[in-house]
Amino acid sequence: MGLKNKVQLIGNVGQEPTYTELDGGKKVARFSLATNEDYKDKDGNKKTETNWHTVVAWGKTAEFVLTYLKIGTNLALEGKLKSRSYPGEDGNTRYVTEVEAKEILLLGKKPEEN
Repeated sequence: MGLKNKVQLIGNVGQEPTYTELDGGKKVARFSLATNEDYKDKDGNKKTETNWHTVVAWGKTAEFVLTYLKIGTNLALEGKLKSRSYPGEDGNTRYVTEVEAKEILLLGKKPEEN
């Protein structure tokens, strides 16, 4: 059995999604997703750690993002991790890891369409 690159997250949209139509008509949307993890510190006090994930969606999934997602939207998503690099303005190579969303499920009420 081979290993798979699979990510499942439940969280809240942290910033308004951006949507771009590239040359050739390819569509891409990007947004940040906050996930929270609760734990107890050494003194037994409840703490919450928030992690931020950059999410990228293509094609029909990008259109769904544009139509239904806004700041605060609670959702579940499934996708995979993608790593890439690009030259920074200072000439140094920058490395990023993003979640490429394949499926997004709204949790709670559906927001009004844009």
